Amino acid sequence: MTVTDPAPPPSPAAARRATPPEPLPVGPGIDLPETSGYRLKTKVLGPALHTDQLEHERLGKPTALAVFASDALSSTAYATEEILRVLVPVIGFLAFTSFVLPITLALVTVLVILIFSYRQTIKAYPSAGGAYIVTKDNLGLLPAQVAGVALLTDYILTVAVSTSAGMAALYSAIPSVYPYRVPAALACIALIAWGNLRGVKESGRMFAVPTYAFVVSMFVMVGIGLFREVTGTLHHAPLPTQHYDVGVKAMYFFLLLKAFAAGGAAMTGVEAISNGVPAFKKPEAKNATSTLMVMGACLGSMFIGISFLAAKLHTVPSEKVTVISQIARATFGAGAAGHIAFYFVQAATMLILVLAANTSFADFPRLASFHADDAFMPKQLTKRGHRLVFSNGIVALAIAASVLVVVFQANVNHLIPLYAIGVFTSFTLSQTGMAVRHIKLREPGWRVGLFINGGGALATGVVTIVIGIVKFPEGAWFIMLLVPIMVALLVRLNRQYESESVELAHEVEAALSAPVLRRHAALVLVSDLDRPTAKALQYARSLMADEVRAVHAASDPDKAQLLAERWDQLGMIRVPLDVVDCPDRRVERSVLDVVADELADGNTEVSVLIPRREYTHWWHRLLHDRTADGLARTISRLPHANVTFVPYHFGSCEISAEERDGYHQAHHH
Repeated sequence: MTVTDPAPPPSPAAARRATPPEPLPVGPGIDLPETSGYRLKTKVLGPALHTDQLEHERLGKPTALAVFASDALSSTAYATEEILRVLVPVIGFLAFTSFVLPITLALVTVLVILIFSYRQTIKAYPSAGGAYIVTKDNLGLLPAQVAGVALLTDYILTVAVSTSAGMAALYSAIPSVYPYRVPAALACIALIAWGNLRGVKESGRMFAVPTYAFVVSMFVMVGIGLFREVTGTLHHAPLPTQHYDVGVKAMYFFLLLKAFAAGGAAMTGVEAISNGVPAFKKPEAKNATSTLMVMGACLGSMFIGISFLAAKLHTVPSEKVTVISQIARATFGAGAAGHIAFYFVQAATMLILVLAANTSFADFPRLASFHADDAFMPKQLTKRGHRLVFSNGIVALAIAASVLVVVFQANVNHLIPLYAIGVFTSFTLSQTGMAVRHIKLREPGWRVGLFINGGGALATGVVTIVIGIVKFPEGAWFIMLLVPIMVALLVRLNRQYESESVELAHEVEAALSAPVLRRHAALVLVSDLDRPTAKALQYARSLMADEVRAVHAASDPDKAQLLAERWDQLGMIRVPLDVVDCPDRRVERSVLDVVADELADGNTEVSVLIPRREYTHWWHRLLHDRTADGLARTISRLPHANVTFVPYHFGSCEISAEERDGYHQAHHH
């Protein structure tokens, strides 16, 4: 029988490595007052949330529906109108009698395919099943960038379109608001951004009521409209008298494709729930799937109901009055109750259209953080802010959407052509990725999944092509050009991050094991004998270097002479002052020569300390040069030369009026 020795006890070093270090307690008696900026942030956004509270920021299904479905649900307010806007000017009353409802049903069929496709996606990727993750996992990083950029672009457009459409609903009820639509839309974007900066859960509570008010008002309006149609009490506007015959059947076909593409705006936001699965309460995937089905049912039924009423009421799109407002007026009638119901619908529509932007604010920062995690976007987008949200992504989205609102003057008709192609591109790549996954893994039920996701990829691919063709001259060309340009920029950024990572990791072990040089010299760069210099000198003496010297590059001989005299007067014998001649005023070169002389023996490590002034306000920096930065860049290129900034913050000491007056008098003298 073999007897094995007992395992030796772990070494103290191994034990320390196995046990995570406890955070150090704050030292007693140290008063660390908060900055004014942090206090303002706390007042505006609320107290900071601790990282361990992230779990409690999860959303239940009712709140999640308001957060992630408001974009998709709100699109019913303008999808039918966009279809009619294409058809009515070309074929007149045939738009109402023959085409608007069939086109709507075709779009709802695409919606059903998408809903069941994204059910498969959530099932396969319960942690996060957005287009970016699915495409990266199955098709590779480059297609994932295309899917991600297309979706990010669409999220920006969603904010611009939804707030502009909200203003359209407002001035349909109150025409005097029309001239102020742009500043009003910008104010709405700022309000939604503020709500999201307060936290996901907080924004869900804020925006849940308007979302449900809109859904209820739409179902009530459609229900009353259907009842009045069945009973024969719904007043139909007269059909437009004109009927334009486009002649060639091919022209009819192209016109229908164009109307179909315009109504495709109703599909935007369908993917939001699959992108936001991690935000749901446990079990995340099950709750996300249930919410997705409820959203699909509400969206499809409202879209069909509104298109049916629009066809029966013969509502003609107008620049100043929306189709929804015309349907509401005709449905509710002219009595007092009808007026109240009409204004309620308009208010609910305006709010849901504005708050549809909340879906983008919930998903854009999360998607951008995925890109940043893979080093394809700035790393700042990965950081959670004051309230555990991706604050930098929220701010970036608000700025980008505000620029679009200003450029396009909050005009929905000008923004819509840019819309939808991005989201359908991401739909296609996501569903293609899922189809590839089914083929590769062949998990139980993979054939059904392949049929659903393959059908989804085919349907959305066809829609993407249709939208690209028919909307190309209207502005879709801009998005089709922007996406590859953005992808190229992200790939370039990724290469930069990778090259930095390779350089930072280069020969780390060799650097750590390199022998320490025998001698250490500390040089303090001095331009004047002032408080920042005194602080740097004090720090240099604490380094216990073999030699501590102050160095002044004498580009001005008179100033150098005054500095040397004052140095002697103050008895600065512990730190000698070297005045280096600099007749050509090349301060960097003169300092570099001094450092190189110290390094010449090959046994000296040089620490160069540079006093640096930190200013209270950004504009103060414009009043002073940044010589220290140039010196640091130049010196740090030398081996065994190290640069340390010793900052001095203005306003860190109190100066009495007597001291200030005395300085002015002495300086003037």
